[in-house]
Amino acid sequence: METIKVGLLGLGTVGGATLTILRDTLAEIERRLGGRTTVEVTHAAVRDLERARGLDTESLSLTDDPMSVATHPEIDVIVELMGGTTLAKKCLEAAIGEGKHIVTANKALIAEHGNELLALAEKHQVIVAYEAAVAGGIPIIKALREGLAGNRIEWVAGIINGTGNYILTEMKEPEADFYQVLRTAQELGYAEADPTFDVEGIDAAHKLTIMAAIAFGIELQFDKVYTEGISEVTAEDIQFAQKLGYEIKHLGIASRTDDGFSLRVHPTLVQESVLLSQINGVMNAVMVKGNHVGPTLYYGPGAGGGPTASAVVADLIDVIRWRHQPAQDRVPALGFAANSLSSQSVSPIEDIETAYYLRFFAHDNSGVLAKVSTILAKYDINIELLHQEPSAVNPNDATLVMLTNEVPERSLNQAVEALQALEEIDGKIMRIRVGALDA
Repeated sequence: METIKVGLLGLGTVGGATLTILRDTLAEIERRLGGRTTVEVTHAAVRDLERARGLDTESLSLTDDPMSVATHPEIDVIVELMGGTTLAKKCLEAAIGEGKHIVTANKALIAEHGNELLALAEKHQVIVAYEAAVAGGIPIIKALREGLAGNRIEWVAGIINGTGNYILTEMKEPEADFYQVLRTAQELGYAEADPTFDVEGIDAAHKLTIMAAIAFGIELQFDKVYTEGISEVTAEDIQFAQKLGYEIKHLGIASRTDDGFSLRVHPTLVQESVLLSQINGVMNAVMVKGNHVGPTLYYGPGAGGGPTASAVVADLIDVIRWRHQPAQDRVPALGFAANSLSSQSVSPIEDIETAYYLRFFAHDNSGVLAKVSTILAKYDINIELLHQEPSAVNPNDATLVMLTNEVPERSLNQAVEALQALEEIDGKIMRIRVGALDA
């Protein structure tokens, strides 16, 4: 029986779970490989050689030098689980140069440097597999790249960060405070000590970059993703949205436009009739609309050792299956041959057209609503729904909440600037985009 030797770069939560799955389900993996091939993890790079790991590492050659694993002549496949975009990139470039296949869960590395790495892999005719980089245990990469290949993908919209989804779920409680809920998330291990990547949308933007490239056949363009976090969303906004028949979710949305594509991450009002609105806690879900199949939903755990390692091992099995095939006969890394990627551009957020939720405090005087309506009308903005109630903060103010028609963001920006200048408006105007998703 042939033995495929694997080197792990990183033996933390996901690395340890990967090793456990390979050991516990080896017989099943060998069956999937036709009984002709087995898998053995022989080397692992770790940060601290003295750290207790809670798993048997006696059969492994451990080192704190990841480059020595990446270039080891006996290793066939490198599984990169160390994270970061500097040392990890150098290690993978070296491994690819040595003709080794790659499995990685590193979303930041793929989103920011994937074009270079995939070009290098094509040059050396090796495979780079990265299912675990997006949505943990949900096989969304394979779904987009292979399962939906008979469709022209119209849009992808997903809850692709469990931390942000947990926070917004917990903020459904009246008077919940964002920072208080964030602290709870940190105590439970759902949020990092520095939560910036999660709550400001950077993590989701990395994942959206990858999904968009596969969905539309475009290069990875992380720098073109409009990114907005959830720190300004209040419990009051969530409750008002529910009164209007919506839930607020932090979505990554990639869609086709008249001139190209739109890539954006931001809080979004999602109608209660849309399945995405019902995804709560730390779970992830992605909706994809194909021109033939219509909307489809993919749901599951988006992070954690077991779910992510499950995707890593699935990729490893694919790599072993594909490795003897000529490079031109393998499934392309982005689903499209490199020379057929679209050259259409990514539209700036100002060009996007959507409906909006607006909330602001206004002096409770006659004529205020008329002034607001006049300004909105000047920019061809209609009020589709209006809710008004006394302000809980200032008895002389009223809280105005409205939903607009679909308008270009550029027009909405101008209208908000004009509204903000009214002396009757107190504080900052809150605005959240409305997601026009098929149920």
